[in-house]
Order: sequence, then C-alpha cells, then structure tokens
Amino acid sequence: MSVFTPVSESELRRYLSDYDLGDLIAYKGIEEGIENTNFFLTTSQGEFVLTLFERTPAADLPYFLGVMDHLSRAAIPSARPMLRRDGQVLGSLNGRASAIVERLPGRGLEQPHPQQAAALGDVLAKMHQAGADFPDHRPNCRGPAWWEPAAVRLRDKLPAAQYALLEDELAFQATFDQKALPGGVIHADLFRDNALFDGMQLTGLIDFYYACNDAWAYDVAVCVNDWAINARGQFDAAVYEALVGAYAAQRAFSAAERDAWPAQLRRAALRFWVSRLLDWHFPRPGELTYSKDPGEFERILRGHREHTPQWPG
Repeated sequence: MSVFTPVSESELRRYLSDYDLGDLIAYKGIEEGIENTNFFLTTSQGEFVLTLFERTPAADLPYFLGVMDHLSRAAIPSARPMLRRDGQVLGSLNGRASAIVERLPGRGLEQPHPQQAAALGDVLAKMHQAGADFPDHRPNCRGPAWWEPAAVRLRDKLPAAQYALLEDELAFQATFDQKALPGGVIHADLFRDNALFDGMQLTGLIDFYYACNDAWAYDVAVCVNDWAINARGQFDAAVYEALVGAYAAQRAFSAAERDAWPAQLRRAALRFWVSRLLDWHFPRPGELTYSKDPGEFERILRGHREHTPQWPG
C-alpha cells in the first residue's frame, strides 16, 4: 500500500537477517492503497511482500496471518506468511509491527472480463467453505460500532444532503440483523486490485488485513460493488451474472441471503463510502500516498437505494 514509513536499505538488510530468505537484491515501495506500508522484495531466494502495519492493532495480526496460512494450506491461492528464524511470523521494523509473505504471480485488473469474474466467484465460494473450520474469530471492524463515531467526525465536513444520506442509511442498516445470515471467515476487501490474474486464470487473493467473521453474502456484495461497475461508473450485468452465478454454483445462497441481498449491497457501499470520506477529510502524512474518490461509493449507494440488481437467473 502507500509508503507511510520509509525504510532504508541498511534497515531492511538488518530486518531480513532474522529470516532465511537469502540476500536482498532489490526492493520497491508500493504506491497503491491507503492503509499499510508495503514493499516488493527481491531476494536470492525469490519474490516477497513486506508489510508494515500502520494502524492495525497488533492483537489482530495473528488472525489475519493465520487466515492466510490456513487458506493457503487448503489450496486457496492466498499468500503464505514467511516464518522468522524464531518461528514467529511477526517482527518489528521502524516501530511498526511487520510481516513478510510470498509474492504471488499475476496482476490486478482494470476492468474484469466475465470469465475472470466467474473465476473470482468460484474461488470466493471455495474460500468461504475452506475458512469454515478456522478456529479463531474476529468481528468486522468496519461495522456499526465503527460507522456511528465515523459519522460524528464527518458531520461538520459534509454538505447537508450528503450527511442526510449518511444518517438515513445508518438508520436503515440498524434495523437489519446481520447475524441472522450464514457466515464465517470473509475477506471483506476483495476489490479488483486484491485479486491477481494471469490472463483469465486467477493466481492469487491478497491483502487479507480486513478479514473477519461476517455474513458470506456481504463479502459477495463487496465484490459486486467493485467488479460489476465499469470504468464509466455503469453497472456491468455480464460481470455481475458471472460472478454471483459462479459463486452460487459452488455454494448455494439461502432464501434468507437472497432476501437480504439489497441490504448487503447497500451495507458494502456504505462501508467503503465512509472509509473513503474519512481518508479524504482526515488524510495522513505519507511518503507516497493518495486518497480514493469517496464520490464513487456515494453513487453506488444511491444507485442501490433506488434499484437493486435482479438476482442472477
């Protein structure tokens, strides 16, 4: 993600001395994103990603890295965390908790083809099933307990019409029982840049640092809100049908999930609208940073409030 904490070559070499990953050949900061500091690493033993966790509570990191390791062992294409010589996956670099994971092949997508969306839906369903026996539990940190104080912070930053929309959507979501839906481990941030492809082949799922336990349908909705919206902000029905249809072929949706689908799409749009509003109005200093346009998810939320896409098929 963005580089908030610079790391010198000498600091990185000292850090790598705690691993059996060979000698450092090259490293490069990753500019995209808004949460953590990430670097691509090339060593004499391969390609890796180093993450310095900027705001994530240290107590949550074993869950995230544990999920990645669990899924990798279940043949889900998730980056495997690298062990240090002391047997731990977490270290410390420049005052930040840090970890190294394998770098998976492939690239994120600008605009997915329906075949790529189907590959994502298929693997997402398999990921949900594979995570069913993961023993740890973590609540969604971007749910109602986060929305309410975020809205208070944004009150004086937003025009009246925007704030009225935020308040109304919060009130709607408060009436919905999210825990009544089937769920388990979810990614919670599986945008196009967090799924890697080589042509039509899905090669990796990355950035599990919002993973948590929540409704599976919500995770699908997060994907739909990013994958099925094209570069012009228009709904792509072919991508939508392919993604949700491939998911349902692996794990059938319950009647409760189908009934809750409009609320899940709105919930997913609300979550990213609020987070982008916070990043936009309360930016953090960083060596290489950028904030994403919150207006994109305001438009998606308004669209879902006016008309929910029909259930595929």
